[in-house]
Amino acid sequence: MLKIKDFDKSHIEEAKKLALMNYDEERSAVNELPQIDNFPDLKCFADNGLGVSVFDGNNMIGYLCCHDPHDNAFNSMAKGVFSPIYGHGAVSNNRNMIYKKLYQAAACKWIKHKITYHAIALYAHDDQAINAFFTYGFGLRCMDAIRQMTNLKDIKCEGIAFNELAKINIEKIREMRRLLARHLSKSPCFMYSSPEKLQNWLNRAESRDSRVFIAEKNEQIIAFIEVMDDGENFVSDTDGIKNICGAYCLGEFRGTGISQGLLDYAITRFREEGYKTFGVDFESFNPTANGFWLKYFKPYTNSLVRRIDECALDAPDN
Repeated sequence: MLKIKDFDKSHIEEAKKLALMNYDEERSAVNELPQIDNFPDLKCFADNGLGVSVFDGNNMIGYLCCHDPHDNAFNSMAKGVFSPIYGHGAVSNNRNMIYKKLYQAAACKWIKHKITYHAIALYAHDDQAINAFFTYGFGLRCMDAIRQMTNLKDIKCEGIAFNELAKINIEKIREMRRLLARHLSKSPCFMYSSPEKLQNWLNRAESRDSRVFIAEKNEQIIAFIEVMDDGENFVSDTDGIKNICGAYCLGEFRGTGISQGLLDYAITRFREEGYKTFGVDFESFNPTANGFWLKYFKPYTNSLVRRIDECALDAPDN
């Protein structure tokens, strides 16, 4: 008989084994992923008291934990939690059912803390887990993808110059960042930032430790790709990988091969520096990003979200 328990420190070692097993399953589908021997520490999940485990007799067969809750999740008025790809795991047998039981128990905890935005990162090829959370009201929002640092084929960009933008000239792409923010605010993305928040984001973006590659035509910047050492998960923090954290091409130059040429230029530069893989994360509901990155990168995570109706907070059982 299955038994749900609060996730505590005594569960950490078994949870790590499940997490590593699930990661290795994804590696079998996406061989660009690096080998991982150790996952981030799971102690934080035991400390916040928001996680659960499920046991079959004395054997742990699954767990579901999350980071500490945060206010204004996805710029909403709601409190949210996020379970990263190492914050949960389950055996393969009956995984769909296991995740449903885990989420039902964990969500019961979360709603008692008035947490109504639930987010979880799942492996892109874990159909059982994805089906379980889709069935329970989640929808796709973000994706992580990866590729080998190998050049693209048949790239032709006549009259286009590719370069790395010097840090002292980073303000030259400020207007393009504004255009990117405007693009993300429109349908179907609806990721609107107020003028104040946009200005704060621009200031942070210009001061962070990143590298920016640009495409120019007649000395006008028409596209950029921004790259950082770290990314959105533990895979993107491993040695030998670079991570794309932003990109934009002026609308009149899309579909001309310029973005491909710029990506290929960045790949050449990083390969010469000894990097082996390239990562990118993007919103799945951004049609421009979704259509471009999935041509050249293999997805390995799907981040799903669910917004609970606030009326649930008034239910006497919650």
